[in-house]
Amino acid sequence: MEKSSLTALARELLGNAKAGTSGRSARTVYGGHERVLRQTVVALTAGSMLDEHDNPGEATVQVLSGRLVLATGEVSWEGSAGDHLVVPNARHSVKALEDSTFLLTVAKP
Repeated sequence: MEKSSLTALARELLGNAKAGTSGRSARTVYGGHERVLRQTVVALTAGSMLDEHDNPGEATVQVLSGRLVLATGEVSWEGSAGDHLVVPNARHSVKALEDSTFLLTVAKP
């Protein structure tokens, strides 16, 4: 069994995002290319975003802190700490409305 603090990791990654030029930072906490399931903690500073990209498989976003917008086409969903969003099976983007962290869970077929 492995245990880690998502809260501590999110805080660390947000610090990295603030110190860097891209306004974002991420680290995979479970899985990877050799597994179906992958979980990654992502940090975005206010105004930063993950540009529109394809959905790599079934995916969800659990907002750990802050507020963000998950958007596809003309439809968008706002999430804040504690919210769980299902990522649409379409091209989408994520934008931080304020400094934010989230757990991205992806199951690739």
